[in-house]
Amino acid sequence: MALSFTIIGMSDNPHPFFSPDVTEIISRSEFFSGGKRHRQIVENLLPPKHQWIDITVPLEDVYQKYRDIDSHIVVFASGDPLFFGFASTLQRVMPEVDMKVFPYFNSLQMLCHKAQIPYHDMHIVSLTGRPWKEFDNALIEHRGKIGVLTDRQKTPDEIARRMMEYGFTFYRMHIGERLGNPEEERIQSLSVKEASKVSFAQPNCLVLTIEDNAPMRRFGIPESEFNLLDGRSRMITKMPIRLLTLQRLDLYSKKTFWDIGFCTGSVSIEARLQFPHLDIKAFEIRPEGKDLVESNSRKFSAPGIEYRIGDFLEEELTENELCDAAFIGGHGGHLEEIVSKAYSHLTKGGCIVFNSVTAESKVAFIKAADSLKMKLEDPMHIELDNNNPIDILKAVK
Repeated sequence: MALSFTIIGMSDNPHPFFSPDVTEIISRSEFFSGGKRHRQIVENLLPPKHQWIDITVPLEDVYQKYRDIDSHIVVFASGDPLFFGFASTLQRVMPEVDMKVFPYFNSLQMLCHKAQIPYHDMHIVSLTGRPWKEFDNALIEHRGKIGVLTDRQKTPDEIARRMMEYGFTFYRMHIGERLGNPEEERIQSLSVKEASKVSFAQPNCLVLTIEDNAPMRRFGIPESEFNLLDGRSRMITKMPIRLLTLQRLDLYSKKTFWDIGFCTGSVSIEARLQFPHLDIKAFEIRPEGKDLVESNSRKFSAPGIEYRIGDFLEEELTENELCDAAFIGGHGGHLEEIVSKAYSHLTKGGCIVFNSVTAESKVAFIKAADSLKMKLEDPMHIELDNNNPIDILKAVK
C-alpha cells in the first residue's frame, strides 16, 4: 500500500464524537499520528494493536517516519486541517500523496460562534510559529475585524502588550481558551490594557474588533510632530517632499525598501504606514538614530521597521540581502560610494532615489548612476516655502 493520509479534524472535547465514516476508518487502520494532546483524547478509540507517531519538532523527522511506513496513516489535527493546519503542511511537503480530510470547525469559527461575532468579513492572521509582520500589517491597515491564531510565545497578553506599545488600543479583544472542551472552555471580551495583564490557558485564539472611536489612518505626518535630532527641524525630510519621494520610489510594486541615512526615521515610518506590505530596512550612522526611530515608530504606530546603526558603507550585507527600492537620505560626502553599494544589492528594475539640495550632490548622483549604467528618469524640481529648492532624482537598474 502506498503512503496516503486521512486527516481528521477535532476539537478539544475530551469525549469526541466522530461520524460513522470516520469511526469506520479508525477501526480498520493501524498507523495513527497527531499531537500528544490529540493522543490523550482519542487513545481509547484506537484499535488495540495500533502504532502512533507523535507530531513533534523537527517535523522533518516526522515526515521521514511517515515515508518509512509507506502505508495509510490516520492523522488527528485541531479544527480544520486545511485552515493553517497540518493538511496544508503535508500538501506542501508531500504534494504527491493521496489525502482525504474530515474537517471540524476551526478555532476562530468556534470563538465567533460562542461570542456571536459574524466572521464573513474577518481578516485572518496566524502567529503560530510566525513573525509579527502580517499581524502588524493588519493593525496598520486598521482592519475592522482580525482573527488571530496564537502559540505559546505569542500569547494574547503578549499580543496586547505589543498593541499597547504601538498605540493600537482602539480594539476589543475577544479571547477563547480551550474551545470545544465543555469543562474548561472560557470566552472573555477585554480591552487591550486588561488583556495585557491576564494569563490565558492554552490552546487559545482571539478576535480583534475595532472600536467606533478608532483614529483615522494618516496620510502625511507634519515634520513638527516627529521627535527630532537635537530639535533640528532641518534634519528631517519635509512632509510634501517625503510624500513625493515615496511616489517616485513606486513602492506599490515593490517588496523591499531600504532607507539609507534615516535620521528621525520619517521616510521609513511614512513608507510603513502607506505601504504595510513592504519589508523595510533603515540604516543610520548616528547612534542617536536608535532612540529616534524607536520613539517615532511607537508614536506613529509603525511597528516592524528593521533598523541598523552604523556606517552603511561598512555594513556587512549578504548576497541574499536585496532591495527593490532605496532612498538615500544622508551620505556624509560619500554619495557615489553609497549609490554603488546600494546598486550591488538592487534587484533588476529596482530604483534609487535621492533628494539633492546642492548642484554638487546632483552632479555626484548623476555621475554615479551613469557609471553603473542606470537609467536616469527626469528629475522633479521642488521649491517649498523658504527652503532651498530640491531636485528629486531617480535612477533605475
